[in-house]
Amino acid sequence: MNLSGKARIAGIFGWPIAHSRSPRLHGFWLDRYGVDGAYIPLAVRPEAFATAFRALPALGFRGVNITVPHKEAALANCDTVDAQARRIGAVNTVVVDDAGKLCGSNTDAFGFIENLRQASDWHAAAGPAVVLGAGGAARAIVVALLDAGAPEVRIANRTRARADAFVSEFGTKTTAEDWDDRADALSDATLLVNTTTLGMQGHDPLDLDLSRLPNAAVVNDIVYTPLQTPLLKDAAARGNTTVDGLGMLLYQAQPGFEKWFGVRPEVDAALRRFVLDDLK
Repeated sequence: MNLSGKARIAGIFGWPIAHSRSPRLHGFWLDRYGVDGAYIPLAVRPEAFATAFRALPALGFRGVNITVPHKEAALANCDTVDAQARRIGAVNTVVVDDAGKLCGSNTDAFGFIENLRQASDWHAAAGPAVVLGAGGAARAIVVALLDAGAPEVRIANRTRARADAFVSEFGTKTTAEDWDDRADALSDATLLVNTTTLGMQGHDPLDLDLSRLPNAAVVNDIVYTPLQTPLLKDAAARGNTTVDGLGMLLYQAQPGFEKWFGVRPEVDAALRRFVLDDLK
């Protein structure tokens, strides 16, 4: 890395931050495109977030990514926030504009949809989608599905009240399903998305009977440790198209990199291999 006094600087806020793959991901693109710039991990405690965040323009940053636990705090501290990020209720990408304003957006919805489109022949309007979970990731995915034109989004969560809250907030195209009835909700679905930690390395397995899921449906697990979760293996064994969670991470990074560094980066096999090497 050869930086000049004109280097473009971006980074990522989180607490902790050592686990983040974003510096490796953006570093790959910086090297590939020969950008005079750097992407820096910023470990900031929650009580110091507002002060550090508001200092970004004075420090010459072009922008930052935001990860847990700061996404809601970023929403509250941005000067402007786009409509989709407000609906999701969180900001994960911030651009410092020419006037020094902090402009927030959420690229998780874009990353989710783009990953599906690149890895499958899924079309939102084809039929109902089933989303397992009702946390922050599920919010972005439900908004993404509705914005893409899904006719119905069924939300099954271990705590029914959280699924009901989604329906109250997001409207008549969403329905809440009891967790015990999650297998029945698959009967005519064209997409199944797991947003829970069930099946993730170090967590409890996801117990789900796929027998009612149409063979033409696409199955996506947003987990990428392991890359091939038990859900994806079970779905592939019965003939469903499967989409792993790594692509969402890679595609959600595209818009920020382009705005900060002036290059539209490519997501390809070489990038996937480079990021996966860090997961082994």
